[in-house]
Amino acid sequence: MSDSPQDTADFGYRTVPRAEKASMVREVFESVAPRYDVMNDLMSLGIHRIWKRIFVNAIGCSARETLLDLAGGTGDISFLALERGAGRVILTDVNPAMLQVAEKRALDRGLAAGLSFMCVDAEHIPLPDRSVEKVSIAFGLRNCTDKDAVLREARRVLRPGGRFHCLEFSRLEISALVPLYDAWSFKALPEIGARVAQDRDSYEYLAESIRMFPDQETLAGMMREAGMERVEVRNLSGGIVAIHTGWRL
Repeated sequence: MSDSPQDTADFGYRTVPRAEKASMVREVFESVAPRYDVMNDLMSLGIHRIWKRIFVNAIGCSARETLLDLAGGTGDISFLALERGAGRVILTDVNPAMLQVAEKRALDRGLAAGLSFMCVDAEHIPLPDRSVEKVSIAFGLRNCTDKDAVLREARRVLRPGGRFHCLEFSRLEISALVPLYDAWSFKALPEIGARVAQDRDSYEYLAESIRMFPDQETLAGMMREAGMERVEVRNLSGGIVAIHTGWRL
């Protein structure tokens, strides 16, 4: 008897047992962690830095507020938030290898004040209800097994009047660019991964995971289902990425 949809999850273009996806994703990011920042620059031609600055500006960090940065990876969003005046940032990731890189980068930049680190599965956030003013997740939601659970948890930990912010790859809305974008994603990126990080398979997965992620309107609907209100979508670079925001009112 075949597995039911409830028992399986996508891992790129593959279907895998749901219980195994988290460990498989963890292995990918343990593999890519040492070269993660270099590869981000190569994969996006440096544009990810612009996307992240726009994203943090949209968050609107305040000295009176706490930002919970889910799937924070090597720290780009957390660091930018602190530099723009966030009072407190909790940088979390499910992968200890990524957090180790983030901690070293924070020390090198003198950003230890106001910053704490937690190894956290975004589907089960170990914080009380209504405990933070802002929640962010950048390029991490697509790697989560139960995306609906992440959205529900994000809303749960937000204070009333708090806001959730998601930056994620989405659907390119300029049809003439789709063939070029596909060639870059499925031919160039794995080759760059093989040459620079000695890891073709992980970068094939990352390209596939982008295509499997819900489009703009689908994700907006998922946020509303999780109880978020006044959901808004802002496309960047023609929809290659999008910023989704939603309030807990």
